[in-house]
This record gives sequence, structure tokens and C-alpha cells, in this order.
Amino acid sequence: QVQLVEAGGGSVQAGGSLRLSCYVSGYTRNIGWFRQAPEKEREAVADIYFDLGTTLYAASMGGRITISKDKTTNTVYLQMNNLKPEDTAMYYCAAAPARRATTLRTADFMYWGQGTQVTVSS
Repeated sequence: QVQLVEAGGGSVQAGGSLRLSCYVSGYTRNIGWFRQAPEKEREAVADIYFDLGTTLYAASMGGRITISKDKTTNTVYLQMNNLKPEDTAMYYCAAAPARRATTLRTADFMYWGQGTQVTVSS
């Protein structure tokens, strides 16, 4: 069983930055970040293979994000820069315990956090 707790969301103006955090309890190989805007499907943002630190990014946010981990605190971070109004969404972290490589496939993720809201105003 893996439990995840997100934090760090909030309201910012366009061009601003936020750092989301995901505290992980339990063992998992992958932690991914996803987002879901109102009336849109959930989409992958980034993934990190926890032990090796290898990362994978979706094209949707370009080079504006960085996923990282702190193994000492079992926390995964998502640094988001130059935020745009279209980045407004609920952001979720999720765990893919069985996956032995980075992945952005939603179906690979078995455990999900409750989400943290990010709102970007123009």
C-alpha cells in the first residue's frame, strides 16, 4: 500500500512559479505528476523513477517544469516556472509501484493523492 500527500498548490499570476511536493509513504518505483483542468481529461506532466532519479516529461509544459526527489524525506517535487493561465488545474501525484522504467501512462499508476489546486491568473 502506498499513500501520497500533495502540498504546495495555490494562486499565482502568470509568469510566477510554484513548487509542489508529494510525500510518499510505502515503496514505489515511480512517482508521476498529473493534472486535470475542469472538463478536461487527466494528463501526465512528469515522472521520476525513484531509485535512479531518471525522469520523463510530457510535452505539454515544455521546459517549464522540473521533477526531483529527496530520498531522505521520501518526497517528490514538481517545480513549475513561468506559469500560464492554461496551467490552471488540480495537480495529482501518483505511484506506479510495479513499473521498472519511467512512464507517463495513466494506467501504470495504481495509487493517487488527493490533489492540490493550482490557479494561474492573467
